[in-house]
Amino acid sequence: MIANHLAPFGTSVFAIMSRLAAEHNAVNLSQGFPDFDGPDWIKAAAKAAIDTHSNQYAPLPGIPTLRNAIAKRFTRDTNLPCDPDTQTVVTVGCTEAIAATMLGLLNPGDKVVLIEPFYDCYRACVALAGAHVLPVPLRPVITGNKITSMQLDEAALHAAMAQGPKLILINTPHNPTGKVFTREELTLIATLCIKHNVIAVSDEVYERLLFDGAKHISIATLPAMADRTITLSSMGKTFSLTGWKIGWAIGHPDLIAGVRAAHQFLSFSVATPLQHAAVAALEREPEALAQLLPLLQEHRDLLADCLNKIGLTIHTPRAGYFIYADHTALSCRLGVTDDTALCMALIKNPGVAAIPPSAFYTQPADGHSLIRFAFCKKRQTITEAIRRLHTLA
Repeated sequence: MIANHLAPFGTSVFAIMSRLAAEHNAVNLSQGFPDFDGPDWIKAAAKAAIDTHSNQYAPLPGIPTLRNAIAKRFTRDTNLPCDPDTQTVVTVGCTEAIAATMLGLLNPGDKVVLIEPFYDCYRACVALAGAHVLPVPLRPVITGNKITSMQLDEAALHAAMAQGPKLILINTPHNPTGKVFTREELTLIATLCIKHNVIAVSDEVYERLLFDGAKHISIATLPAMADRTITLSSMGKTFSLTGWKIGWAIGHPDLIAGVRAAHQFLSFSVATPLQHAAVAALEREPEALAQLLPLLQEHRDLLADCLNKIGLTIHTPRAGYFIYADHTALSCRLGVTDDTALCMALIKNPGVAAIPPSAFYTQPADGHSLIRFAFCKKRQTITEAIRRLHTLA
């Protein structure tokens, strides 16, 4: 009894792999959530908020103090003005911000450019709005035993943007590859947005989780893009509190009006005490990052070294939670044919769960040679996963 527009998507690959990991007692490097909590002082702020603030419905766009904090943070990062009353809305995580943006701005039959591989909810949210996907690939460039870059297919981008899309959805830093889009790439996208009158929706949830000197650029800061960009983010990744589901959208009032129009009928408002705690978190954001970033980078390097030793061709991420890799050599040794078969084999022996990226492509076969591992885990989790994976070397 699933509606036609949702039937093709089935159950999220993240839920499937996490369930299988639990069933087989595998180390779960599949779903992108930390197996540790964020700072205690943020949790204490949430507990205090329950006792000292209202626990009733928050205002539809979010409590004023949080919208003020989000607007100030955005202006500090971008040097762009942001009116918290007309240009922001607080959502149930960035996933609801994506859904509300699609439902609030698209009409049936509209077209949306997606850069693939993509977070799997993107295509489902486009389908919910009755719109159609125009895919543009990132192609792995393999040099020796490494994926040296994920290259934007510029010819495909030109062709897609010429087909009259209403939106392009950008994700930088990028999930699942860990790519940070360059100024040159974003300038090309911006130029085509202006030329073809396309709205840019920029998912920036990994904006703070940068490694090796990488620099994040918001496309809204490029010339003539501020009024045609909706910038999305959340606190879940930055503060290792993914279960709180506090996200937001920022943009021109005319665009945010559409997002709010959908948000009011999706969730209306977000948990009031957690919004108050989010204000406290944003006030001390550098403190939280000072603890988190060295941990993530160290775990990235440990896991990358292991994956390289067992025969994977890896892309070293410059941001985010994930290592993306080509598994062709390992699969040949193990006698499996594609990403799903390899992930099923790894769950059973040596007992490590990863994600098959075919779910992140409009044509699943485009992801069959690839695999994704999450390194946003405790040291003992990463150590145990490495110990198990080394049996494949």
